[in-house]
Amino acid sequence: MLDAALIQQCADPSLKPAIVEQFVTAAGSSDPLAVTVKSGGRLILVPKATTQDEAMAIVRQHVGQAVVRVGLTQFPAGVGGKDAADLKPDLIDPCENLRKGTAMFAKVLRIVAKWYGNPKSDVFPQIFEDAVYAWKTGEFEGVSVFQAPDPGGDVTAASAPAVNEDVANGEDQEDSQPERTEENRNAGSAEMRIDLSRIGGK
Repeated sequence: MLDAALIQQCADPSLKPAIVEQFVTAAGSSDPLAVTVKSGGRLILVPKATTQDEAMAIVRQHVGQAVVRVGLTQFPAGVGGKDAADLKPDLIDPCENLRKGTAMFAKVLRIVAKWYGNPKSDVFPQIFEDAVYAWKTGEFEGVSVFQAPDPGGDVTAASAPAVNEDVANGEDQEDSQPERTEENRNAGSAEMRIDLSRIGGK
């Protein structure tokens, strides 16, 4: 469970706190020192870091020859620069990692939402799911999402209310129209059934 104060202070302001929490739960780690290394789609076992220095040593050892993910948001280390010397220890800092990770995830959300074309808010759960998948794989519809330009727009804030009640499971939302939760959930699942038809090409 992410600390609410950390979200408030560090997360990208375009993402609602409930979405930040959902993102870290779905794609991140509860350990701010977590380092995941994958090569050719296979997980490489690395020692568990107990200090920031140890974590950074693991990152520097593997970046450039494998996919290295770091910290709370499992931020892709080395994006934009392959030189291990360019990597700063603030990657491991929980606040900085959350700041960078949520800003990058907001961009990925905008890329996915643009592909859907001005989506209505009830499609948001599907967009979110696709964005998490893109975050984990680094690609969406053949686009390398971390390197791709930010399409801009404000899908994250505009669409958030639909996912908010689902994501927060009523937390912080209890007094605001709880009767809509079920309706939203149904809308979300119906939308997903429809959206599955796009698998196998547009």
